[in-house]
Amino acid sequence: MVTSVGWFYWALLSAIFAALTAIFAKVGIQGVDSDLATLIRTAIIMVVLSAFVAYTGKWANPFELSLKTWLFLGLSGLATGVSWVCYFRALKIGDASKVAPVDKLSLVLVAVFAFTFLGERPSLREWSGIAMVAGGVLLLAFKR
Repeated sequence: MVTSVGWFYWALLSAIFAALTAIFAKVGIQGVDSDLATLIRTAIIMVVLSAFVAYTGKWANPFELSLKTWLFLGLSGLATGVSWVCYFRALKIGDASKVAPVDKLSLVLVAVFAFTFLGERPSLREWSGIAMVAGGVLLLAFKR
């Protein structure tokens, strides 16, 4: 069976840009309230994504989406907003090299939540990798 690896390249790009996000944000929040910085970042994202969706011709009437779609995209948006507020506050008072690894504990939590709520069943090899990530996060976060 042939599986697509296209997801991997997008995920790798996501990781690269997430890393740049931490570095740029750490520099950008100097002398600025972290909540205001989060708002500015969000406004820029709205403008860029709106232009991208319009340019690529992917605009569709959002009011035609199902209630379930609205509910879960809304919850995802709320979770993202809270995550960003917490992340920027952590960056404001902590080192990016310590904050970012703890933030990546989300990888472990996604696996646990996907197992619990989505019925995904990672293999023993995958759980081993997830456990190593968790160990690495703890090792980086609590170094002497």
